[in-house]
Amino acid sequence: MNIVCVGGGPAGLYFAILMKKAFPDARIAVRERNRADDTFGWGVVFSKETLGHFGDADAETYAEIRRRFAYWDDIDTFVGGARITSTGHGFCGMSRMQLLNILQERAAGLGVELRFEDEVDDVESLDADLVIGGDGVNSALRERYADVFRPTIEWGSCRFTWLGTTLPLESFTFIYRENEHGLFAVHSYPFQSDLSTFIVECSEDTWRRAGLDRADEAATVRYCEELFRDDLKGHPLLTNRSIWRSFPTIRCERWHHGNLVLMGDAVHTAHFSIGSGTKLAMEDAIALVDAFRAHGTDDVPTVLEAYQEARWVDVAKLQRAAAVSRRWFENVARYKDQDPIQFTFNQTTRSKRITWDNLATRDPEFVTRTRDWYAGHVGAKRNEDGRSPAPMFTPFRLRDLELRNRVVVSPMCMYSADDGVVNDWHLVHLGSRAIGGAGLVITEMTDVSPEGRITPGCAGMYRDEHVVAWRRVVDFVHRHSRAAIAMQLAHAGRKGATKRMWEGMDQPLEEGAWPLISASPLPYLPHGQVPREMTRADMDEVRDDFVRAARLAEEAGFDMLELHCAHGYLLASFLSPLTNQRTDGYGGSVQARLRYPLEVFDAVRAAWPEHKPMSVRISATDWAPGGNE
Repeated sequence: MNIVCVGGGPAGLYFAILMKKAFPDARIAVRERNRADDTFGWGVVFSKETLGHFGDADAETYAEIRRRFAYWDDIDTFVGGARITSTGHGFCGMSRMQLLNILQERAAGLGVELRFEDEVDDVESLDADLVIGGDGVNSALRERYADVFRPTIEWGSCRFTWLGTTLPLESFTFIYRENEHGLFAVHSYPFQSDLSTFIVECSEDTWRRAGLDRADEAATVRYCEELFRDDLKGHPLLTNRSIWRSFPTIRCERWHHGNLVLMGDAVHTAHFSIGSGTKLAMEDAIALVDAFRAHGTDDVPTVLEAYQEARWVDVAKLQRAAAVSRRWFENVARYKDQDPIQFTFNQTTRSKRITWDNLATRDPEFVTRTRDWYAGHVGAKRNEDGRSPAPMFTPFRLRDLELRNRVVVSPMCMYSADDGVVNDWHLVHLGSRAIGGAGLVITEMTDVSPEGRITPGCAGMYRDEHVVAWRRVVDFVHRHSRAAIAMQLAHAGRKGATKRMWEGMDQPLEEGAWPLISASPLPYLPHGQVPREMTRADMDEVRDDFVRAARLAEEAGFDMLELHCAHGYLLASFLSPLTNQRTDGYGGSVQARLRYPLEVFDAVRAAWPEHKPMSVRISATDWAPGGNE
């Protein structure tokens, strides 16, 4: 088998090593357009778990990598004039150049041909049974066959530059410094005794205000050395193609085409705040060789399909976590004034991969410190065992209503009412969740008029019978649990007059439909009923329906109200520019689109007892071009 690896990074080199070991007769060449000693960046970092995975793949490279690695368990965060340390995380790092040298030597020793300063211009002219596209973020191979790979690139909103420093570190270190231009964050870690990676990141606006959009490497170093003078302790910053850039998250629908397969950064990237592109690349290599072992070398298309099938879920999970982590850092200015303990806890758990329980296993002392700080912050009493409660189980006050904890059962439509009247099903459904220990239970979407229902089975609050039925549920919750209960009030708008979920979700009723109204005459589905654009008289009538429902909810004994302005229902249809195309004073600007929902809110709030709380549910983004962001 004749194999050409285009790109001499970790993807191509590690694949060549593993493939040559598995199939010694294969002829493998690695062709790299740059010099052997030319690479971007400084260090690479892995978790100890990842490093162990490499040990199973090739013991020789694993042993040499381990010999060069720097190990540490701590994360230090410098924020708000404090240094907060969390431990038990298990990191290891090394020079990127050293890693490439190890892989180059190992590959050459196995008989892999290494060719540097060798540009591949035409893949189709290569005499190869398999071509590995490991040519990095700016992959020419990916772009040449973009119609097949169908890549998407999501650009981060921050700017960062990848620097190095001689400052010796003993931990993964985050540093936050603010000046007249804005907030800067440093992601730094050791990769050998006298060198550390020092990534500086800031928002686009801060970058421009600081004049860094016009800075060369020397100017960048001068600016950052002055800003982080106290942190660097006299050590210089070092450059290596240290230009300012935005991070591209690359995803491809397909990873292979004919005998060409993409690996590493060419096919997927994950933000540096959560992991290493090197990790992804080397794990790709392991998976592709495993696929060859399973299917042999005679059926390359089957192997490549098996490779993508084996990898895409794990890659998607990591990319999702990395995207959440990236967005946290993009919005870090929101959190900079938090208490340093709170800030550090949120930073550590930002990607959701480290949970409260997981962090308690890694660093129980830090979690105890967080519990104590938070309990003091909210005035929570200690438990019977003398420990502070976890934040989730501290009380939460809304006006005169104190919830015993912060667990909330959100609304879930049951479509099981009879002309709006709830029954035993609702009593058991909501009652069981209340006695389960939640601090607050919210009813399903409860409609303020017959015409406001989604389906004939939706709950209502517009007749005396509804009050009686709902009071039975409320009394049960109050008598048998410590939970509070809230009613969510809504009007379905253009999403009304549809079948129950199990009969055809969102499908229009074939019989017994009622006329629909909305902000604009736009059907929810193309084949759905076209709603009437609301007149001022309609607005007054619906507003009064909400007020009547609020008064009936008070009569039934509810502790709280929620006004439903989300999920495309009536009030939401005013908020979104996609569904509000009005040309009067209730459409156009966001202020105008807010007018009617705010009128309803004000009227309901005035009718609802002052000591009882009220909330509003919104869809914070439309997730659609031209919609709310």
